[in-house]
Amino acid sequence: MSAPDDAASAASAPPGSRPRLVWVTIGVALAVIVIDQVTKALAVAELKPRIQSGQGPIEVLGPILKLTYTENTGAAFGMGTGFTWIFALIAAVVAVVILRTATRIGSVAWSIALGGLLGGAVGNLIDRLTRPPGIGQGFVVDFLELPNWPVFNVADMSIVGSAILMVILTIRGVELSGSRRVSDARSS
Repeated sequence: MSAPDDAASAASAPPGSRPRLVWVTIGVALAVIVIDQVTKALAVAELKPRIQSGQGPIEVLGPILKLTYTENTGAAFGMGTGFTWIFALIAAVVAVVILRTATRIGSVAWSIALGGLLGGAVGNLIDRLTRPPGIGQGFVVDFLELPNWPVFNVADMSIVGSAILMVILTIRGVELSGSRRVSDARSS
């Protein structure tokens, strides 16, 4: 068995373990949501007053990583300001689709990827539903700053990390079921 086949075996699970993989998906999502909401609460409590008083961001790794505070009313990269309710609706639909899809997952890696995506979407959805100016129109708290990159949060990191994992799984031919796709080159 080759190394890629070993990785596929490790990433897949027998069909009888699918209920367990649903719980893996939910567990990853809950972990992301908790970490996201706790870090956002800390940002509001500690960073927001600091920024508002003019003290500026906290340099964690010099100019590489700073802790700051922003209120994002748009989507990624600040696009779509004023359409917050649409992003809230999209996040809710994504959450439902992921939960429905989770019952068909046969791969631990796909379960982790979808759990991370679910957690990130719900983490930012919580902000949009609970923060001013009102339900479905609230801002998202962002507080991590890298050079030449928009300020982001833990939910955003989880969404991006999950998307990268999904691309890798797709390129490697690992399907949601955990089985590997046979490449066109081998079948011809």
